[in-house]
Amino acid sequence: MAKVAVVGAGLIGRAWVISFARAGHDVMVADSVPAALDKAVAFVESVLPDLARYDLLEGQSPGDVRRRIATTTDLAKALAGAVHVQENAPEKLEVKQSLFPELDRLAPPDAVLASSTSALLPSAFTGAVKGRARCLVVHPINPPYLVPAVEVVPAPWTDAAVVARTAEFMTRAGQAPIVMKREIDGFVMNRMQGALLQEAFRLVADGYASIEDVDIGLREGLALRWSFMGPFETIDLNAPDGVRDYVLRYKGIYERLAPSQMRTVEWAGPALDEIERDRRKRLKQGELATRAIWRDRRLMALAQHKRRAAKDIGD
Repeated sequence: MAKVAVVGAGLIGRAWVISFARAGHDVMVADSVPAALDKAVAFVESVLPDLARYDLLEGQSPGDVRRRIATTTDLAKALAGAVHVQENAPEKLEVKQSLFPELDRLAPPDAVLASSTSALLPSAFTGAVKGRARCLVVHPINPPYLVPAVEVVPAPWTDAAVVARTAEFMTRAGQAPIVMKREIDGFVMNRMQGALLQEAFRLVADGYASIEDVDIGLREGLALRWSFMGPFETIDLNAPDGVRDYVLRYKGIYERLAPSQMRTVEWAGPALDEIERDRRKRLKQGELATRAIWRDRRLMALAQHKRRAAKDIGD
């Protein structure tokens, strides 16, 4: 398999390491801080046994995956021979504007240069790069080794062949690429998540529902279907004659709701006090890290179930 360079050993970078190494790639992780590399490796080693327990290592042992991972503080060494470079530097425009010309200079000329950014448009930091045609965003939902969806976002000058090659590479690595036709603030996932969160804040701020009731609506309602099909397939199956039938039946409801959904709520306003107070009653501040481990294990169990259901029932 090919060599992948992961630049930046933080929260996102270390998660990508697992995805790429599990897919059979030799992964070189680069970071200027040795302690960050040590911490990333320790994290990977702590997660691999759980992934094996849930049969999420493609039949490999934790040791098989671990042996494909190496670290270095030398960026040039990490990039040498790589076919794909996944950048995970801090979410600061000036950092990426400085880093991408360096990646372009050091990486093989045919390597794809991808950023994990969730908030910066690729055009904002790749325009001055000599090899800008091979630059794009590949934004995961964290952690990518448990959540397959990943956004492939081109800049206006990204070569279409690079986009197609990257989408294929991600698919082979076990990800599910969302191939955007062009860039827009928030990409696809954060725009959809933001719309949902805005309504959630609005319902709480205006006194219509508690935060737990809103969470129940997703957790025990919409999310059950959304865990294996999207909103368009959902409405296609929710009317006898499909999506057009659904729209003709129910568009009036949503048109009536729309005016009340135009007003935004200040997320950091009084509603936040209520939301934080309620959440801290349910989960103490010091328990967040433990609960995050619980979340990831639930995701592992869900991923295992979805694989089994796809095999037994079909996609």
